[in-house]
Amino acid sequence: MRGSALKGLGHYQPANIVTNDDLARRVETNDEWIRTRTGIRERRIASESETVVDMASAAARMALEDARIDDVSLVVVASTTLMDRSPNSAARVSAELGLSGPAVLDINTACSGFEYALALADQAISMGTAEHALVIGAEKLSGVTDWTDRRTCVLTADGAGAVVLGPSPEPTISPVVWGSVPEMLEAVVIDKETQLFSQDGRSVMRWVLTEAADQAKRVLDRAGLTPADIDVFAFHQANLRLLEPLARALGVTDKQVLIRDIEESGNTSAASVPLGLSKAWHRGELPRGGRAFLFGFGGGFTFAGQVVTLPN
Repeated sequence: MRGSALKGLGHYQPANIVTNDDLARRVETNDEWIRTRTGIRERRIASESETVVDMASAAARMALEDARIDDVSLVVVASTTLMDRSPNSAARVSAELGLSGPAVLDINTACSGFEYALALADQAISMGTAEHALVIGAEKLSGVTDWTDRRTCVLTADGAGAVVLGPSPEPTISPVVWGSVPEMLEAVVIDKETQLFSQDGRSVMRWVLTEAADQAKRVLDRAGLTPADIDVFAFHQANLRLLEPLARALGVTDKQVLIRDIEESGNTSAASVPLGLSKAWHRGELPRGGRAFLFGFGGGFTFAGQVVTLPN
């Protein structure tokens, strides 16, 4: 059986930068309070007219250019902030990019969505039902944020990240480890009445500090690797105060890259892993052909992860 491989990466962020000081003029908070509890310095917020599809299309276009590929046979968009029910966002992205009739699929597992989408695209290419695939995580969390709630409005942000997958003579993406935590079903929600995001932050923190490392080790075991074999760790950018303990639990060293995009991009849910990874890739901070560990977790409550080989 053939496998799939990353051919290119892309990302997009809105132009509007909102700093902690900007938020302090809207709610009772300050830069020190936000940095101490989240590690976030600033975030990007989309304009009213800017949509998830707009951001997804921009990130996808950059990934296609990076891969030097102009058409794909599968488009998967992961997002929890999609407003359209039909046609789906993947179809809208395909039309925006002028693609020639690919299969189009939206998925929503919130903050683990990109890893779920990547697994589905990898399996499609490995089985020969797709040749090249666009996998996109895109969110407009500002549209579901309660800007009077300082516990959540300091976290959320907008953006998109994308990768292009193509066929490979052998697998370069490990089998996915994915699942859910039924007892935490309501820990992270977008309320159906208010359409606003809220979370039980303590429950999420408890799970990350006590359970996430074990699930992450399952990803490594499934890939037949140890933490020392990984060059780049790209966790869901939920909160720097969660990422750092998880990195310590896995034994991440100063010689390895730990993506910390949360500091300048905030929490972008399904977009956070590909967004942070692509930004670091295009800044030349990641080794070509290196191994990147991807791990997402969040609303639902879901988690997923795999190890991928970066393009050469």
